[in-house]
Order: sequence, then C-alpha cells, then structure tokens
Amino acid sequence: MPHVTSFAPVANADAKILILGSMPGAASLRAGQYYAHPRNLFWRFIGELTGADPAAPYEQRIQALKTAGIALWDVLHSCHRKGSLDSDIDDSTLLPNDFELFFRHHPQITHVFFNGSKAEQCYRKFVIPSAATGRIEYLRLPSTSPANASISGERKLEAWRAIAKCLPLMCMAKSKPR
Repeated sequence: MPHVTSFAPVANADAKILILGSMPGAASLRAGQYYAHPRNLFWRFIGELTGADPAAPYEQRIQALKTAGIALWDVLHSCHRKGSLDSDIDDSTLLPNDFELFFRHHPQITHVFFNGSKAEQCYRKFVIPSAATGRIEYLRLPSTSPANASISGERKLEAWRAIAKCLPLMCMAKSKPR
C-alpha cells in the first residue's frame, strides 16, 4: 500500500475556525492542493460561505480562507492508503499531525469542523486526549467528497452553513446595532 503524506496547514495566526479533513485524496496529492478533485464540493461550499469564487486560482481561494479567519488542515500527517477513499486507509499506519503545536500557534481557534466522519474519528482518537482544550467547539459536517453520494449537495451545503455562524465578519455584522 502506498505511503501518503498530508500538506502543511493553511492558516493565519488569527484564525478562529479550523476545518479538518482526514488525508488528501489522490487528485489533491497529484495537484499539491487541498480538495483538487473537480467533483469535490469543498470549494463551492467555501464560495457560498465567504463569497469567494470557487473557480479562482488556488492561491486566491487559499487567501479567501485566510481572510475569512478559516484555517484548513488534515488530522493525519501520514498513513498507508491505496486510492482516495477513507475506507482504504490502513488504520495501523495512522500518524496524526502535531495539533499541540498548531493550537499553541493558533490560540484564537474556537471552532473545529470535520469534513466527514473519518476526520472526526481520527481526531477524537489521537488529538483530543493530548492537545485539545475545553474552549473549542466541534461539529462533524458531511463529507464534501464525491464518494459521499448518500446525501444531496444541497443537504450537505445546508449543514456546512453552520460555519457561517462562526465567521468573524458574520459575527461582527450580527453584533452591530441597527
């Protein structure tokens, strides 16, 4: 089984939201970009939430995430996996990323959203016992992967709108007197 390694986190020091996947799929690893599969809904959803153009060049999409106060990473640093499916990950080879260091460098993170169940399962197994603090709220969202076909894109987007309630700009707009 091939050994795969995730990407570095995408984050500004003042990020308040962290979105976690499990491990980049084959298309993402080939492109060197998060969520590069053309049928993955991640960038479309981020566009809906932040107003960013999902068709913009990758660096512009990354900048839109950072501007919105959203950090992006994967729970796993490396593992053995054939193909792209989370179900193909060899659980005996899981190595998590260093979240203790990440949270030290990003102390303003208040919400962690999981892009699918594998990300949440790995985080709860490897990270919560050692690095997470009580000030963080967690929510699993339906996977944006095209392999997650049991839920419609619209139902997925509705769940992903939970992120908008936590976006700093949205929170600021809600708190302004009218």
